[in-house]
Amino acid sequence: MSETVDDFAGDLPVLPSDWAYVTLGGLLEPDGLSYGVVQPGSVDSQGIPVLRVKNLRNGRVLTDEVTCVSADIEQKYRRTRLRGGEVLLSVVGSVGETAVASSDIAGWNVARAIGVLRPVSKVSSHWIRLCLTTDLAQRCMRSWRNETVQATLNLRDVRRLPIVMPPEQTREAIAAVLGALDDKIAANERIAKTCDELRTLRFARFLDSGRSEANLRPLSSLAEFVNGRAFTKDATGTGRMVIRIAEINSGPGGSTVYNDIEVSDRHLAKPGDVLFSWSGSLTVARWFRAESIINQHIFKVVPKEDLPNWLVFEFVKSVLTKFQSIAAGKATTMGHIQRHHLDELVVAPVGESVGHLDRDLGPLWYRALAAEKESLALADLHQLLLPRLMSGVVRVRDAEKVVEEVL
Repeated sequence: MSETVDDFAGDLPVLPSDWAYVTLGGLLEPDGLSYGVVQPGSVDSQGIPVLRVKNLRNGRVLTDEVTCVSADIEQKYRRTRLRGGEVLLSVVGSVGETAVASSDIAGWNVARAIGVLRPVSKVSSHWIRLCLTTDLAQRCMRSWRNETVQATLNLRDVRRLPIVMPPEQTREAIAAVLGALDDKIAANERIAKTCDELRTLRFARFLDSGRSEANLRPLSSLAEFVNGRAFTKDATGTGRMVIRIAEINSGPGGSTVYNDIEVSDRHLAKPGDVLFSWSGSLTVARWFRAESIINQHIFKVVPKEDLPNWLVFEFVKSVLTKFQSIAAGKATTMGHIQRHHLDELVVAPVGESVGHLDRDLGPLWYRALAAEKESLALADLHQLLLPRLMSGVVRVRDAEKVVEEVL
């Protein structure tokens, strides 16, 4: 733990006198850094869950879509079998994603693209993860990665990443302040998910009730599907985000394109708008980020007949599985649907039932949207405070006051 940074390209920011820099390797257990399953073989639904890079998002482990491998394969990589408390770091592809493994996933394992870091007992896993998210560490990882075939970060380079080490009490206080923001963001995600699930369930119950206030109508008669355009071409790199399928699924990332081109309102997505990707990874989503430009292969779903956004969202969602099946059948091209598929019949409420449903279910849509927008603001605050706290520029007590005002 006394190891210092002596082989680092670039100037390190000046720290308070009782703080220090050390290399990450000096904070890990012996053999406390390795990567996981290289050849997972065929998927085994009864096997051991294995985390991939897509399961690491915004500092958390997403467990909704986890691949499982046979116990025999996993046994060969038991050195990376999770106990809970490890720091997970993506080292292939989207390098630099981080999370801390909770005790809930003890016994799981990781794929080759994820490094497993086991800190010594005196250092918090959450502190190391925070350090890995700083601009300093992220810049190092970007500069050290090998781009020959696919972005890859060597574990030897991971060991020499610079880690800020204030006194233990200061580390704990900083982690607590930023952790409060993370906890609120996680709570908002649960609120949004619960609201959406409840709205969909109650709408399905209305349709299943066999009422006469619903009939079959073509999807295309209920909403206009405005296709995006090739706005990534000759993009300026500044201005509004250009929404591709990746941005719908995961938000902005290192490959996100920005463009300050003038665009008609029809090709802009604002918070609360419904977007439907009709090619590749077919999905329907509520846009909750800042006003952005809609790229090709994505429909902006604009309600007709004064229908609410949440209702046309449910209409598209009701036929999404069928659309995905159609797209999957196009073996010779990238899977997609065509315009005529939008004439698919859906069960739609009519008359006064639309207003009744909107008064009942509309608030769930807007509550979820509000939670998502608040999380964006909290994430921005987190990003603002992180470098200032980690350099000692802002005192913990001052940061605590700021956080208390927004929570």
